[in-house]
Amino acid sequence: MRRFWTQGRVYPGRHYVVPRSKEIEDFLTRVKEGRYIVLFAPRQTGKTTFFRMALDSLATESSIYFPIQLNFETCKNLSASDFYEAFCKRVRKEIEQVFFKREHTPPDALTHFLEEVKITNHLSMMEFFDQLSNVLNNHYNNQKVVVIIDEFDGIPQTVLSDFLHALRDIYLSDESRCPHSVGIIGVKSISQLNYDRSVSPFNVQDEFYLPNFTHQQVQELFSQYTDETGQRISPEVIETLHKQTAGQPFLVNRFAQILTEELDIPKNDTITMLHFSEGLAKLLQEDNVNIRHLLTNIRRDQRFETLLMRIVSYERGVQYNQRNEIINQLTTYGVIAKSADNMCEIVNPIYQHCIIQTFKPLFNGLEGDYFPENADFDDYLTQDGNIEMMPLLDNFQEFIARAGFKILHVPDTPKEFVGQYLLYAYLDQFVRIVRGAMYLEVQTGRGRMDLLILHNSRKYIVETKIWEGDRRFQAGKRQLAAYLASERAVEGYYVVFDHRTTPEPRVETETLNGFEIRSYVIPVIQEQPSSV
Repeated sequence: MRRFWTQGRVYPGRHYVVPRSKEIEDFLTRVKEGRYIVLFAPRQTGKTTFFRMALDSLATESSIYFPIQLNFETCKNLSASDFYEAFCKRVRKEIEQVFFKREHTPPDALTHFLEEVKITNHLSMMEFFDQLSNVLNNHYNNQKVVVIIDEFDGIPQTVLSDFLHALRDIYLSDESRCPHSVGIIGVKSISQLNYDRSVSPFNVQDEFYLPNFTHQQVQELFSQYTDETGQRISPEVIETLHKQTAGQPFLVNRFAQILTEELDIPKNDTITMLHFSEGLAKLLQEDNVNIRHLLTNIRRDQRFETLLMRIVSYERGVQYNQRNEIINQLTTYGVIAKSADNMCEIVNPIYQHCIIQTFKPLFNGLEGDYFPENADFDDYLTQDGNIEMMPLLDNFQEFIARAGFKILHVPDTPKEFVGQYLLYAYLDQFVRIVRGAMYLEVQTGRGRMDLLILHNSRKYIVETKIWEGDRRFQAGKRQLAAYLASERAVEGYYVVFDHRTTPEPRVETETLNGFEIRSYVIPVIQEQPSSV
């Protein structure tokens, strides 16, 4: 039986695979047209698997294409001479592999050529490909060499510029050029690599975008599992899983591993939203390689916290500007992306949850002030064991007032976002004590944090923002009402933090589109009063 897979390349015979037929067709069209293609995307997005599948499809479709697959991952610290020596050996090996897979014997002329050839720099590399084309075409009709280079940003800096100039020169040569097509795959874009910026070394590139899985592709992936095992998966689980991961390939497959292998759900039981909540809690708490990459990257620069929190806290958002150093880096790391209206957005709710957890202080120093004397979290459960959200949030509002200027002393926390950090910590502690689950539901990727709490099969939604004027405040209520309808929830709570010097506290309860919404505008003190 096949499995969902996250440990490296995916093999269709052993793993469930998203075919990506449309994307492969697009890529192969570009190859046939002789384009020099670049794909730069964050790690664990399925780049290597995709290109290998594409080349396998190309080999099956036509024998006139001669694919050479290379990887520069281990080359970063090589000298120029060592790099080209290793390059030559790898190309020779790949050519031999092509003949082995085709069950052909290389012609003697090619064998002799490969034994004698030496590649010592970019000029001899150009000469090598020219001679390779001649040898192949003398024995086969119109062989078109296709070179795919994975982990391209591992190329040594000392050879980068000349290597790219050489490829550009080949591309501009003539229609019978060798390589006919080149695919360059990496994390950093060519513009981010450190080459001689006075001359563009590779302005012939054709950029290829490999998107995350669509909802339909995630459905197809789980259908493969159901067809093989017979275990059904609720459509709501698949829909919500896609929303939480935004189709990020690693997260989709990791979530699927948890649901189908690690929760020990009997195969004759349908996987339901109850299982989904348990699986999401496990995913959010674990230290997998994808989350580890995310956390390492967002900790690289202290400026990242301010930008990321502004994206999630202000509905007006942050304009997407690829030329801005911070935005460019966070895009490269796969943390943010450009929205349809050209704004920055966090790429998926799971990442947003991890970002909040990362920047939220372990201890805020105010835990002892959460409740008035002789009160605790148990006071906010009904006799039936359900959550009393209104009194719970009423108490949070009173807690902020009780804490006063002490919230300014929460460690390692920008004052601009201290209210949201405290609300998140307060609810997170409560939900863990009552054995519920809380996760983020992000509709737009920016400007709002919708905290969805699951407890005793009931949903409670708390939306939190920073005050941006009465018009946005009222619009937020309407957004929440629409969200309650989509989530089939009955209770909605709206918490807005007011950082103005003369804030206007509010507590309102009203009915919008049949849903009851409790709204809070909570002042956040701006400075400690003078002791004089």
